Amino acid sequence: MGVENIIFIIALLAGGGLFAFNVRKIIRNIRLGKKLNRTDRQADRWKIMTRVALGQSKMVVRPVAGFLHLLVYVGFVIINLEVLEIILDGIFGTHRLFAPLLGGFYDFLIGSFEILAFLVIFAVVVFFIRRNIIYIKRFRQKELNGWPKNDANLILLIEVLLMSAFLTMNATDQILQSRGVAHYIEAGSYPVSSMLTGIFSSWSTEGLMMYERIAWWFHILGILAFLNYLPYSKHFHIILAFPNVFYSNLEAKGRISNMKAVTDEVKLMLDPSATPPEPSDEPVKFGAKDVQDLSWKSLLDSYTCTECGRCTSSCPANQTGKLLSPRAIMMKTRDRLEEVGKNIDANKGAFVDDGKSLLHDYISAEELWACTTCNACVEACPVNIDPLSIIVDLRRQLVMEESAPPAALNAMFTNVENNGAPWQFSPADRLNWADEDA
Repeated sequence: MGVENIIFIIALLAGGGLFAFNVRKIIRNIRLGKKLNRTDRQADRWKIMTRVALGQSKMVVRPVAGFLHLLVYVGFVIINLEVLEIILDGIFGTHRLFAPLLGGFYDFLIGSFEILAFLVIFAVVVFFIRRNIIYIKRFRQKELNGWPKNDANLILLIEVLLMSAFLTMNATDQILQSRGVAHYIEAGSYPVSSMLTGIFSSWSTEGLMMYERIAWWFHILGILAFLNYLPYSKHFHIILAFPNVFYSNLEAKGRISNMKAVTDEVKLMLDPSATPPEPSDEPVKFGAKDVQDLSWKSLLDSYTCTECGRCTSSCPANQTGKLLSPRAIMMKTRDRLEEVGKNIDANKGAFVDDGKSLLHDYISAEELWACTTCNACVEACPVNIDPLSIIVDLRRQLVMEESAPPAALNAMFTNVENNGAPWQFSPADRLNWADEDA
């Protein structure tokens, strides 16, 4: 085993270990949320994950973006099969290890990888134009200013660089194969990179070998760097989309869950002979003020958000100029959760009150009350994120803990209490409209 192989193994272990460390922190943050049972109906969950996460069924509802995303998605999934060969070559000091094992099928694989790499570059360029040149409202809203926009563009740049390194590596590899350089066995089919060989044909053998090694190292180290960048980026949805869709809410669309404490009280009011619930030492809390009060699934949603803006572009409140943006709700929840996680890290595993909360400091009451609970955002999300559950939990806090609903809602509550209905007249007068003499 040579020095190059040892360096590669160290880099591989370091990259994998750092990624595992970052993922462990995210899992810890998600587990700060309240318990929620999403293990029922296993067969249905596997079906919906296969259809939505693997099959991209909700992405293609918008054909242009859906098709482009499909190119990138399929390209990266399939091309990364080639990464396995690179890893094994790096460990054992071989070159194109799978070629003798797969024979003619290896040529088909490499050719397919190259075509997909070209299509990925094409799709990424179109994505860049859509995000930065063409005016598409959902990419120009204020929550994307600054880091979110830079993050998206940085990922696009990384994808182009990785695919370019792969193609130019193959271009130099072909020339070295044709020159009979011992290490470079004749293998593979190169429908795209063969068009680039003219750039390198005049290079010396030593120069080609150096460039091929640089491109090879750049490609694999770039993938390891990209992997460790994901936990800090919206593109972590590449990994979380599958579990997030698996744990989707399978109840009827728009159905709002009841709070057990309120349900128990109502049951006792309707039937005083019913058995009261067992007393608990834990104080009953209505709604959510901070991220720890949300369910773990809502916190998983926040990390899975792709920031694509389909939810916001489908939101009737946002369309009519209201402050509400479901995408911003998810981004603000993730930002607050990251802040809480850093607080825990800085205080040796314990959260120390920082005087902030998700409600008011990150998400305003005005945003929450603009929501019509129509469920359009949930329906539009390509990875089944549920901003509505966060909005409802925060509104419950405003009403039941802070007694701070809007004036119109307060009037409705008063009418229900006094008149048994939302209207401002007594039950005895409700049918007066039908009396011709009234």
